[in-house]
Amino acid sequence: MSRPDRTHFAPLLRVIHWTMALLVLAMLFIGVGMVSTTGPAYVSLLALHRPLGIAILLLALVRLAIRLGTGAPPLPDDLPKPQKLAAKGSHGLLYAAMIGMPLIGWAMLSAADDRVSLSPSLALPAIMPHDLMLYWWLRQAHTVIGVAFFLLILLHLAAALMHGLIRRDGVWQSMTFGKIPGKRD
Repeated sequence: MSRPDRTHFAPLLRVIHWTMALLVLAMLFIGVGMVSTTGPAYVSLLALHRPLGIAILLLALVRLAIRLGTGAPPLPDDLPKPQKLAAKGSHGLLYAAMIGMPLIGWAMLSAADDRVSLSPSLALPAIMPHDLMLYWWLRQAHTVIGVAFFLLILLHLAAALMHGLIRRDGVWQSMTFGKIPGKRD
């Protein structure tokens, strides 16, 4: 949904966006660190990875609800239609990844008969039955979607920088707290 009278996303949505950007970036580095080590760091990284994934899941759900409720500023009129479609499609894929990745991770652990520990005394319940073949498939999906998510983030960043540095059309500023030149909010 687009709100033609707005130049910025809702303030809470912007705060959640940038918070999630930091969490997702940290999560990607933690994930890469996890798969590249078998040493003692693995356990510490895993202990960070699981609750961060659930935090990202919860924030993504809140963010999606706010986004659906408050709408978005319109894209620039002179933006070609294929780019507008790509923007909408890539945002849909970003939300799908931010929600899907943690759910797949949680399901993967459930299938391995493991739990997502949020603290030493709090663990989430299983959402899948114990099944090692299912665990294997979910682990493959988690890896493939993680790589695709990383590539999608790079594309998102490239598009944001193109709007902010080259086009200077207000799209970058709509998700920041800066003023859009020549427009009132």
